[in-house]
Amino acid sequence: MRLLLFIGSFLAVLGSTLCTAARIKDLVLVEGGRDNQLVGYGLVVGLAGDGDSTSSIATLRSVANALQRFGMQVNQNEIKAANSAVVMVTADIGPYLKSGNKIDVTLASLGDAKSLQGGILLQTPLIGADGEVYAVAQGPVAIGGFLGGSAGPGGATVQKNHPTVGIISNGALVEKEIASTISKNGILQLLLREPDYTTAARLAESINVRFPGLASATDAGTITVTVPEEYSGKVVAFVSEVGALQATPDTVARIVLNERTGTIVANGNVRLSQAAISHGALTIRIASNLAASQPNPLASGQTVILPSTQTDVTEMRGGFKVVEEAPSVEELATALNALGVSTREMLAIFQTLKKAGALQAELIIE
Repeated sequence: MRLLLFIGSFLAVLGSTLCTAARIKDLVLVEGGRDNQLVGYGLVVGLAGDGDSTSSIATLRSVANALQRFGMQVNQNEIKAANSAVVMVTADIGPYLKSGNKIDVTLASLGDAKSLQGGILLQTPLIGADGEVYAVAQGPVAIGGFLGGSAGPGGATVQKNHPTVGIISNGALVEKEIASTISKNGILQLLLREPDYTTAARLAESINVRFPGLASATDAGTITVTVPEEYSGKVVAFVSEVGALQATPDTVARIVLNERTGTIVANGNVRLSQAAISHGALTIRIASNLAASQPNPLASGQTVILPSTQTDVTEMRGGFKVVEEAPSVEELATALNALGVSTREMLAIFQTLKKAGALQAELIIE
C-alpha cells in the first residue's frame, strides 16, 4: 500500500505541474538541424579469453584481415580468437559538428563473446546512410557491468547488466561534417517533438505576439516562420530569440504501463467515467516434497523415495466498488488506491477500463 500511495502522490504532482509554460526551443526542432545515424563494423581485442569462439568465422576473418593490413599473412584456421570479438558500432552525429569534434559510440557483440570487459576497439570507420565515412572510432570499451565466475558443471556465474554491450565516451573522431541548412528563402520550419494541433496553434500565437504575422501553424507538427528583414543575415540570432519565447503545450490524455517493472505513469488530462469495478485474485500453490522410506536394520528390502505433493488454493473475495467520475488524475489515483490492489493489478484494471469505454486516455503498454 505504501507503494500505491507513492504512485498516487507522484501522479498528483505530475498532474498539477503539467500545464506550466515551456520554452519553444524545448518543444521543437529546426528543420535541417537534426542528428544523423552512423554505423560501422569493428573488432575488439584484449578480452582475456572472453571473446568469440573459433566457430565464429567472421571473427577469424576479421583478425586475419587486421593482421594483413600490417603486412602479416596469416591463415585464419591458425588463429585463436578467444581474445577478440566482432562488434557493430553505432553513433549519432549532430548537425553542426565539425571535423575534429568527438562523439560517443555504442558497441554490441555480433558473435558469442562472453564479455567486452577490458577490450579495446580497433580503428573503425563509421558510415552514414549514403555510404560516406563521417567518423572513425577507436578506444577502450566501458561496459558498465561485469561477468564473473566459471561456467560448466559445478560452476557459478554472476552477471550485472549486459557485458556484451559497451560504450566509448568521445570514442569517435568526426572526419566529415554534415551540411545543414536551417533557412530556405528566408523561411524557417519548426518541427514539434510531440505533434499536436493545439500546441502548434499556441506556439504560432506566441511567436506572433513578439513578431506579428510571421508565424503560422501548417499542420499538427509544423510551424512556418518568416525571418524578418531586420534579421537578414542573422538567422542564428533570430532562432535564438524565437527559442527563448514561452508557450503552454497541450498533451493527449495518456497512461503508460510498463509490465516488466510494474510502473504506471499518467498525465493530468486522464479522465475516468463512472464505473463499477470488481477485482479478485486466485492463487494456487503446489509444493512437492520427497521423503525416504527405509526398511528395518535386519529386514530385507530397499530404501524407497516417496514423493509428497501438497496443493493449496486461495481465492480472494470479490465485490463491486463504484468509482465515481474522476475529474482529475489525483482523484483517479485516490480511487484506485482505495481498492487496495497492487501495482501489477492496476495494470489489468486500466486495460479492462479501457475496453469497457470508461477510460478516456490513450493506453500505452511497454
